[in-house]
Amino acid sequence: MTTVLVAGPDGELRTDCLPGESWAAAAARLAGDQAPLLQPVDLSGPDRRFAVCPDWRVQLRRATTGDLGDLVRWRQQPHVARWWHADGEPTAERVHAQYLPEIEGGTPTTLSIIEVNGRSIGFLQDYPLAAYPEYALLTPEPDAIGLDYAIGQAEWTGRGFGVMALWAWVAECRRRFPQAPSAFAAPDHRNRASLRMLAKAGFVEGTWFDDPDGSTVVGCSLSLPQAR
Repeated sequence: MTTVLVAGPDGELRTDCLPGESWAAAAARLAGDQAPLLQPVDLSGPDRRFAVCPDWRVQLRRATTGDLGDLVRWRQQPHVARWWHADGEPTAERVHAQYLPEIEGGTPTTLSIIEVNGRSIGFLQDYPLAAYPEYALLTPEPDAIGLDYAIGQAEWTGRGFGVMALWAWVAECRRRFPQAPSAFAAPDHRNRASLRMLAKAGFVEGTWFDDPDGSTVVGCSLSLPQAR
């Protein structure tokens, strides 16, 4: 039995998920009319913790060509460049060439911008794994939706916004891909911050494998029906 906890102005409420009820639905049931303000805090343990967060609105929007300057700057930040080295030196020309087709809809990958209270702080890209067979073969569910992400500015990291962004994406993913069984991310095994962020968003670590780019990564999955 999964237990959901919601912290709010009147203290912490607790409930067990009803049969067939998702974590988010149980949290919304506890939060009542404050449900639109819910954000995940830590979904990695047997108790799935949410909180009512009236001060922060985290959402995703589709990237446009006007975001290319931010994408270049974010990719050049040391804390991002360390884990995105397989894409080559993040020059403006290379970043534009990589992301412009995604912005224009020329690839199976969708590129989104992470916003906090209307301010752009990072990016997230998703794609049906089946569209990239070399990756789909490495995953337990080839019909899963893959994702990559980064908080661009160092001062916005470590504050829980990555977890909130992933949760916002999960809700959108279920609308866009209603038949998808799960979400899948595969950060470098040394990227403990990313692995912890995924765990707090409800992802479960699975198999380690060698990525086609040569790095050793950890496959992390989230059951979409269970989460939302």
